[in-house]
Amino acid sequence: MASLSTLRFASFRVAHQVFFQSALSYGLVNLKPLVPGPDVLVVPRRVTPRFRDLTPEEVTDLFQSVHQISRVIEQEYSAQALNIALQDGPLAGQSVPHVHVHIIPRRAKDFEPLDEMYNALDAKNLSQDFAEAYASRPTRSERKAFEAELRERERGNVESPFSGIEGERKPRAREEMQKEAERLTGLFPEANRAVFGKGEEERAEQ
Repeated sequence: MASLSTLRFASFRVAHQVFFQSALSYGLVNLKPLVPGPDVLVVPRRVTPRFRDLTPEEVTDLFQSVHQISRVIEQEYSAQALNIALQDGPLAGQSVPHVHVHIIPRRAKDFEPLDEMYNALDAKNLSQDFAEAYASRPTRSERKAFEAELRERERGNVESPFSGIEGERKPRAREEMQKEAERLTGLFPEANRAVFGKGEEERAEQ
């Protein structure tokens, strides 16, 4: 397999976040987790913005990797269920122009109501290239907040019960993500582990 130092998530260097490798895909811990525990991403090695542009081999490898990783994540984080989501294109909520599948461990009452998770997935743009696409439309959170406020106003209560999720999500430190990736990688067969030695660490920093 290729060196971890060559991996990119769109234009971002992510070797310190990688915990899983397959022939055509890799898994990485999320920069801004949606839940404690936290969620992970599964990404094709080839930087490809849209799902339609993947080859049949890449699609097969990607979802075989999702299947393998999801079982480990559910057990490791004592989850009761999983959200497995792919947002294909900026108007579908894709925040980085590189195909990626979210695997999100779920537990009772982590989001109320349950579909509030989709507000969290409707993240603000992480790539400057996608800024214009997002500027032209309100987020799912904004739309639902507006609708909730209208309902409350109709009931005579001018204060909306909605509180946003996106603003609460903070990027994690490199050291925290690398520590988590190193722990997770040990849960997979040796062929899928993300071994990241000192030499590669130095190359990734260049």
